[in-house]
Amino acid sequence: MTSTLGTALVTGASSGIGAVYADRLARRGYDLILVARDVARLEKLGERLAGDYGVKAQVLQADLGDRADVRKVEERLRQDAGITLFINNAGIGPKGPLLKTDIDYLDQMVELNVVATNRLAIAAAQAFVQRGSGAIINTASVVALVPQIFNGTYSATKSFVLTLTESLATELAGTSVRIQAVLPGLTRTEIFDRVGGSIDNLDQNMVMDAGDLVDAALAGFDQGELITIPSLADKALYDAYETARGAMAPHLSLNKPAPRYGVRSAA
Repeated sequence: MTSTLGTALVTGASSGIGAVYADRLARRGYDLILVARDVARLEKLGERLAGDYGVKAQVLQADLGDRADVRKVEERLRQDAGITLFINNAGIGPKGPLLKTDIDYLDQMVELNVVATNRLAIAAAQAFVQRGSGAIINTASVVALVPQIFNGTYSATKSFVLTLTESLATELAGTSVRIQAVLPGLTRTEIFDRVGGSIDNLDQNMVMDAGDLVDAALAGFDQGELITIPSLADKALYDAYETARGAMAPHLSLNKPAPRYGVRSAA
């Protein structure tokens, strides 16, 4: 029996935030398409979720650092009319500061965090608009707002995700397609182990459990938020940030330089 909610396609589903999204969405009654490189993990997760919640869980193996595999997932998003929700979550984190990181690894990060994320988000948006409904949840990061405190390439990739989401939201206005960007802070996942670190070495007051993170993110989604920052208690702080950005908008592109630069206009 097909779920009345439809199917959620989740990238990076084999562990961490993606695996928790898969669990929470299955609990809500979504059928699943689980996407990652590790087939064994995906199959084990799918079997558990199908057994626990009585949903269908399909596995789609893909390395989203490989453009051919990205196109495979894109094709599924475009062709499978049963997909109603896309969790655009796959990504990799930094191994350290930029000046000590191999540039080839940074290229891999951009390929996965930006190129794949961008292509799949746009493909999903186009497909959902054509179908008349659907929703996209993009995983960004709080470092999109404070890039000076973290690895610059990683922060830039997450700034890209945030900017992409805000722009797509404008284009999607007036349609029945929803979009959300989730901005996690430090989260207890395997991402630190994969780059040779340990979450246990960080200030534990700053580290959120992945389950709490996803629960808050989905609560924000249910409330209709475009941008969800799970640890931000005072929403007025982000509203003030948005207001400040808006106040600058009329001054960002004019036909003469600002007087403070002392440039004599040729006109």
